[in-house]
Amino acid sequence: MKKIFLSIAMVLFSTILYAQTCCQVPSATTSFADLADEQAFRMSHDLPLPYKHISDIGKDITFKAADGTEAYGYELKVTKPSKKYIFVIHEWWGLNDHIKREAEKIYNDLGDVNVIALDLYDKKVATSREEAAQYMQAVKAERAQTIIKGAFTYAGKGAKIGTIGWCFGGGWSLQTALLAGKQAKACVIYYGMPEKDVEKLKTLKAEVLGIFASKEKWINSEIVAEFEKNLIKLKKKASINSFNAEHAFANPSNPNYDKDATEKAYQLTIAFFRNKLK
Repeated sequence: MKKIFLSIAMVLFSTILYAQTCCQVPSATTSFADLADEQAFRMSHDLPLPYKHISDIGKDITFKAADGTEAYGYELKVTKPSKKYIFVIHEWWGLNDHIKREAEKIYNDLGDVNVIALDLYDKKVATSREEAAQYMQAVKAERAQTIIKGAFTYAGKGAKIGTIGWCFGGGWSLQTALLAGKQAKACVIYYGMPEKDVEKLKTLKAEVLGIFASKEKWINSEIVAEFEKNLIKLKKKASINSFNAEHAFANPSNPNYDKDATEKAYQLTIAFFRNKLK
């Protein structure tokens, strides 16, 4: 009799364990990080061109993450006090000089908005595809969220927040907007993994500008269409744009760089931020 009960218990335990493992849906950021296992995805990112960013206005900063540990970023602060902030999230390479240059370009073109490029890699910058894959997959959601929440505290309670990111950072741009709640006013996603969890999307307060690449096979047209459908169903304000280009088309150091598409996408981005961060 004991053997029968033991056998039944083992079967029940195995069934529950299987159901928990089998039915556990990976998060949007985890799904994107898993792409680094594919050689084709890794090879679609050419090594960044040598570049050293020199600035008279930008500076590296250290601030407190939500758990009290140190977090890092690159800040461009307006001369007159402003509650407007844009948080820039880097690509899978990390917070390198190319991202600092892009952050400064946004800062210069907007004029009255503080810009902070957040470092979700804790000072690690990849110089090879293998390192980039490793660093991206090593990011823990809990750690990234404490960094982002710390940045909110650094900006202050009254801050009006915009977010932008590319690739890895595109997905985290959306996650940052979700974490910001009512403070979030504008979210720009460049070919990042959209959030598929409708319950999470229900909490989104920011308007979304999606910039996607119709030729890429990872964040493909089906994924983008599902994201747009969910936003429409939830009555969230969004403008989803798909360019006839490949993944990472807005990165000048990428072999798939598309100058025309990049310029059009950037014009949309700046106009969007100007409108939403009034």
